[in-house]
Amino acid sequence: MARVALVTGGSRGIGAEISRALAAQGRSVIANYAGNEAAAEAFHAETGIPVVRFDVSDFEACKAAVAGIMERYGPIEILVNNAGITRDGTLARMSREMWDAVIDTNLGSCYNLCKLTFDGMRERKFGRIVNVGSINGQAGQYGQVNYAAAKSGIHGFTKALAQEGARYGITVNAIAPGYVDTEMVRAVPADVLAKIVARIPVGRLGHAEDIARGVAFLTADDASFITGSTLSINGGQHMY
Repeated sequence: MARVALVTGGSRGIGAEISRALAAQGRSVIANYAGNEAAAEAFHAETGIPVVRFDVSDFEACKAAVAGIMERYGPIEILVNNAGITRDGTLARMSREMWDAVIDTNLGSCYNLCKLTFDGMRERKFGRIVNVGSINGQAGQYGQVNYAAAKSGIHGFTKALAQEGARYGITVNAIAPGYVDTEMVRAVPADVLAKIVARIPVGRLGHAEDIARGVAFLTADDASFITGSTLSINGGQHMY
């Protein structure tokens, strides 16, 4: 039976490519989405991958969704915590609501979904967890103290949970993408985008497929000796 993989934020952008890559490996993929119904339905129609709507920052919503997924598809053995938002602004202009929204969605969701799936992985002596961090969690970024804190927290969360899971056959790793040609990055003014690309040694933005290949590698059944690692996929922009 195919292993069940849950990908949060899995119907758009990087998450959609991760979902496709895992499905191509023969995984039974479930893609979570937050609110863009039209995009989720289009993704499902294109790929056949089931989509499930729930708020990853809400523990009770996650609990209900995970129970429903496991009842219908089986135990979740692969978890990719990809969902994330931005609420940018300098600290002087950042409200508590902007801070909480990013921390709860980007970092809190890792706690929620790992908490709800980890015990089952431990009982079955198998699990693959990949948490999507960011280059900005490694190097920081002006106007993103909330986002950088959340992504940096993901990297620490990953290393700690990896130590808890290792003896049970559960690997926990992180991926730190650089600048990828998603809708959000393409919306950056052309002159600013040109400056970003100029700082990337390979001379281009990343593609969502670049990130998805890393996730596919780390979630493979035979990737059992890689845990607690952060895989930087950034074109050499930040060598950490």
